[in-house]
Amino acid sequence: MLDVHRLRVFRAVVASGSVNAAAANLGYTPSAVSQHVTALQRETGLALLARNGRGVEPTASGLALARRIDGVLAHLGDVEALVSDLRAGRTGSLSIAYFASVGGAWMPAVTRALLTDFPDLRLALELRDDFPTGPGKRPDVQIAVAGADFEGTKEARAHHLLDDPYVAVVPATHPIAGEAGVELAALAAESWIDNDFARGWCRDNLLQTCQSAGFCPSFRVEAHDYPTAIAFVDAGIGITVLPRLGATRLPAGVAVVPVTAPTPVRSIFALVQTAVESAPPARRLLEVLRECARP
Repeated sequence: MLDVHRLRVFRAVVASGSVNAAAANLGYTPSAVSQHVTALQRETGLALLARNGRGVEPTASGLALARRIDGVLAHLGDVEALVSDLRAGRTGSLSIAYFASVGGAWMPAVTRALLTDFPDLRLALELRDDFPTGPGKRPDVQIAVAGADFEGTKEARAHHLLDDPYVAVVPATHPIAGEAGVELAALAAESWIDNDFARGWCRDNLLQTCQSAGFCPSFRVEAHDYPTAIAFVDAGIGITVLPRLGATRLPAGVAVVPVTAPTPVRSIFALVQTAVESAPPARRLLEVLRECARP
C-alpha cells in the first residue's frame, strides 16, 4: 500500500517545480519533503524526479504517477467530506446530473424539496446530456433521456419518469395555431428552426420520426437551445418542434400544437446508482421527480 501522505507531498513537488517551493506551500522543511519523496521512490521502485537546474522535474514515470494521483486525491477528498458529514451528524451529499429542459421545469422544485427535508444535505448539481463512460465518478442520480426500453447499467437502476411527446411551436398567427393537433408530414414545407446544437438523442429521435413520415426538415436557422429557438419563432422566423417539457415557458406571440401521426416521443429516466438508492435523500428525490412528471 502506498502512503497517501507521501503521494500528496510528491504531487506538491511536481506542481511547484522544486522541493523548496513545495516545502513552503506545505509548511514543511525541505528536508522533510525530500525524505517523503525518497521514501515514495523506495516504495514504488521508481525514479520519480530528476534534477533540472535549481529545481526538479518529474520523470516519465513520475509524470504518469502525478496524473493518476489527481484522481486518487479527488476521490479521497469525497471520502473525507463524507466522514466529516457523518461525524457532524449531517446527512451527507447527493450529486444530480440533469439535462437543460428539466433544469427549468423540475429542478427548482426538486432542490427546494430536498433542502427542506434535509437542511444539511450537500447538493451537487451538474448539467449534462451524455452518459459518463469509462472510469471515473458517476453522479448519484442522473435524469436522462433514452429509448423506451432503457433498463439502466450494471451500476445504476433506471426508473421511468415520463414519456414526453413532441409539440410544434408556431407563431400565434400561424394557420394551425389553436388546432388540437397537426400531422407531422403537414409541417414538411415549413421553415424549421433547429433547436439542438449538440446534435443529441432528442434531435436524432425527431429526425428519424420525420424520415418515417417521408421528409427531412428544411432548417432555416440553427439555435443552440429550446428557449432561443422559441424566441426565433416569436420573431416570425419559422417553426420549431421539440419535446413538450421544453415548451413550458412561452412568450405571448407563439402557440403550441401537439404533433400527431406519428408523434415523436422521448422517454425520461432517473438513473440511480445502486450504492445510494436506499439513502433517504435519493428516495425522496425519486418521489419529487415522479410528482414533477405527473401530467
